[in-house]
Amino acid sequence: MRVSRLFVESALDTGQTVELDRRAAHYVFQVLRLRSGDSLTLFNGDGRDLAATLVQCDRRGCTARIEALLATAPEDVLQVALGIGISRGERMDFAIQKAVELGVSDITALATQRSVVQLDGDRLRKRLEHWRGIVISACEQSGRARIPAVDFAADLHGWLEEHRDGILLHHQAGDTLPTLQPPGGGISLLIGPEGGLDETERQAAIACGYRAVRMGPRVMRTETAPLAALAAMQALWGDFR
Repeated sequence: MRVSRLFVESALDTGQTVELDRRAAHYVFQVLRLRSGDSLTLFNGDGRDLAATLVQCDRRGCTARIEALLATAPEDVLQVALGIGISRGERMDFAIQKAVELGVSDITALATQRSVVQLDGDRLRKRLEHWRGIVISACEQSGRARIPAVDFAADLHGWLEEHRDGILLHHQAGDTLPTLQPPGGGISLLIGPEGGLDETERQAAIACGYRAVRMGPRVMRTETAPLAALAAMQALWGDFR
């Protein structure tokens, strides 16, 4: 029987009893229908998976006792910082979820010239919370023990300055990923929103050391492009080898 795996935002040590937060308790009791005495795996993003047993679990809440350390995840072979232009609703959610499953190290939603979705204030806060929930769920499902950061940048040029010498996806580029030199452990990947980046944004990226590459002869949607690129990068330089 498969043991369910759950993220909790608290310190975890062997022998400790922890109270699951509302999200986790609801999922354990209402969705998984686990009860006292059942086993589960807990992680808090520090790289460790720990075996736990539910001590109490009902509508009032759930507590679990940490029994043993199961594993400590190694550092990612390839650290990929993904910068992606904000796209509409489910497209962005899908791209974030699958990028986490494919091993991205951190994600920045970028406001670009062609971004249809505009975020600020309370709307931005709620969207970041929503995206973090997607990241956590993807880590729970995929077995990742470290939580990729998810952030927002209103200034593409500022993000480029902090993430220099990366890869820019552009369907008219002359180069492909296999023609590039393997990165030394970490690299940034830049992808535009629906409609792509405009010419001034592409030139700004190139000025910051980005290499434009194409993913074959086809034009991919904004939610497909990062997944194809990440899978190819993992196969060439990362943990798919």
